[in-house]
Amino acid sequence: MNRKVLITGASRGIGKAIAKRFAKAGDDLFLTCVNNIEDLTAMSLELEKEFSVKCKAYRCDASDYEEVVALFENIEDIDVVVNNAGIAWMGLLTDMTKEDWDKVMGTNLNSLFYTSKFAVPFMVRKHGGRIINISSVWGNVGASCEVAYSASKGGINSFTKALAKELAPSNIQVNAVACGVIDTDMNRSHLSSEDLKELEGEIPMDRMGEPGEVAEIVYMLSNAPEYMTGQIVTVDGGWI
Repeated sequence: MNRKVLITGASRGIGKAIAKRFAKAGDDLFLTCVNNIEDLTAMSLELEKEFSVKCKAYRCDASDYEEVVALFENIEDIDVVVNNAGIAWMGLLTDMTKEDWDKVMGTNLNSLFYTSKFAVPFMVRKHGGRIINISSVWGNVGASCEVAYSASKGGINSFTKALAKELAPSNIQVNAVACGVIDTDMNRSHLSSEDLKELEGEIPMDRMGEPGEVAEIVYMLSNAPEYMTGQIVTVDGGWI
């Protein structure tokens, strides 16, 4: 389709799967990450070779306003933004430091403001575009020992609904995907194998979701009818 697609946090997990899905469809990609730029660069070259698309990799901390400013100096046009960059923090709220809180909020929520601020003018000029935010079921209902994460994802949901209303007259759709337990490195690093097994037992599908399944939903939203905007689409195997 040759759209211009920005995906943050694209070096692994859900972001990597999303990048592959859009490349498969023939879209050109701008991909970012913070810590795995070598892996992201290698993946970009592989996607270019396999799918004959343009794919650029950038080291960019989406929670850092100046780094996002610098990123957009390399972008001349944009059709789709997928705000996927995110981190988790587990523990008692009283054990959380201000730095921990600020990092979660900066990565998970502030980043949406930064990327949208610079992407929206491109979309307004062409009277069309898509912004898709990766949220969580904990943004819908909250989770004990994940207060900051839940608050940031709840903020994503409200951000999505409000921005959708603001941009609807410009024919720009804003939606979010609220993920359940997805089989990613982030979840495996924060949850023990016993915890994951227990969670799987609570999910009607009796398994974790796959990053590729989330990628399919994100891609569907990028092609959904224009009238679909301001929605939080839950992908959790019937769990919550």
